[in-house]
Formats: sequence, structure tokens, C-alpha cells
Amino acid sequence: MKEKILFVINPVSGNKSKDYIPNLIKQMFDENEYEVKIIVTQFAGEATQIVKKYVNKGFNKIVAAGGDGTVNEVASGVVETDAVLGIIPLGSGNGLARHLNIPMKAKKALNLIKEGKQTKIDYGKINERKFFCTTGVGFDAHIGHVFSKLDGRGFSNYIKATVSEFRRYQPKRYEITMNGTTIMRDAFLITFANASQYGNNAHIAPNADIKDGKLEVAIMRSFPLITAPGIGARLFMKNIHKSVYLETYQCKSIIVKMKSPDVIHFDGEPDEMSEILNIKVIQEGLNVFVN
Repeated sequence: MKEKILFVINPVSGNKSKDYIPNLIKQMFDENEYEVKIIVTQFAGEATQIVKKYVNKGFNKIVAAGGDGTVNEVASGVVETDAVLGIIPLGSGNGLARHLNIPMKAKKALNLIKEGKQTKIDYGKINERKFFCTTGVGFDAHIGHVFSKLDGRGFSNYIKATVSEFRRYQPKRYEITMNGTTIMRDAFLITFANASQYGNNAHIAPNADIKDGKLEVAIMRSFPLITAPGIGARLFMKNIHKSVYLETYQCKSIIVKMKSPDVIHFDGEPDEMSEILNIKVIQEGLNVFVN
């Protein structure tokens, strides 16, 4: 029997054309060996329902072609099934693909899927919303919200938004309960990390292990503007956890209470949730092709 493989392409992720992807897929996956279905999404949120439909039809390889938001939608339909997630990284950050050492070139990523090496990884939930890289509150969530309103995507626009908003952003008060203890923090941001990075190799939780059944909790307090370049450099040098402005914890579940509902991000996508956040990890709930 032919292997059934579904490709879900997000045409608006990142800032590069995806027009060549369908032809590349057809070239690499022989119709005598594979039953290939290619779907180009039309709107946000569509991919999860598409994936569930095709998993029920017996498609056992499900490939997300896009960025972390696309991966989130597709993986949300794959979790807790026997299907395996593949990733063609075509977004702005590609955090999960980078953490899993998946090639950034589409052809090499497709070869990886053909080779078939796979593993099980953890994923997280924030108030039942699934995430696979990071979720969080504070400045990074605020920037995600601002970034989503911009006309142009891409890393340069993200940096522009970050610089523009930094001066006016004020830390917020959080009550955080984890590992049987409750702490209060005035935090610039709090990130709950399943994988080590936001994307673009910016590692907010360098020690995060995507298979250990735990989340890394990174709490950053406010810091002077003059130190911002050094903080930024630490993200890319994988030593942000050594900064005096950051404290880190490991846990399986967390409850965060805020004064009022606020924006959050999950895998870079913005949303708004209630003043109480329940975050937890689901160990080895997702099959994924890896390098």
C-alpha cells in the first residue's frame, strides 16, 4: 500500500514565496510510492481541522510547511495520534525546527521526512491551548501582539517593534505557583519553555529539554536600556540563564495569576486569556521527524 502523506502549506508565513513548494514535493515523492495530498490554507486556524480530517482518513505523515504558528496548528491535530509530524521551515523564526536540528532548506527538510527517523517529544498547554516551543506573558507577548498588526513580517520588523515598544513597557505583577511554592514577581516577561528558543536561534531557555517531561520557567525582571544589547547577545550565545536579570525554574505545571486578563503568546502567536493561567507539560505526546 502507498504511504499517505499530507502537506499543509501556509502561503503567508515568513516573507518568502511558497509557490515552488508543491512542485518540489511532487518531484521528491513518487506517486507510485506515496499518496500525496497538498493543501494550501486560506485562513488562520484552518490547518488543525484539516489535519484531523486526514488523520481519520489514514494519513500517517503530516507535514507543516510554514512557521511556528503553522507548526502549532498542524501539530495540534497530530498530538495523541499515531501520525508523525514533519516540518518544512518557511517562517520568520522556525523555533521548533531549529531546536530539532531540521534543515532550513526545503529540499533537505523533505529528505529528512523521506528518511523517516522519528522520535517522541513533549508539548505544553496553556489553559488548554497547545504550544510546542514557548508560551508566555509580559513583554514578549506584548511584542507578539504588536507584530501581528504590522503589514510586513520578518525578523527585521520584529526587531523594529521590539526597540519601539521597549521604552514604554512597564513590568507587571504576577503570582506564580509551582513545585508547591507560591512566589510574587514584578516581571518584565515570563516564558514557559518546552523547547529552548523563541526562534531565529534566540535561546530564552538554553537548558530546556523537549523530552524530559518538564518546562523551563524563565522569569526576567526589568533591566536598564543600556544593558539591552548585552541581554540580546546572551540570547544568541545561549547563556541568558546566567544573566543577573533572569531566574529559572523547572516544573511540570504552573499556575499564574495576574491582576486582569492580558495578552499571551504561544509559539509566537498572540492571544488574550483570563487573569488565571494554567500551564502544564504533556510528556512524549507528539511524534515528529528529526535529524
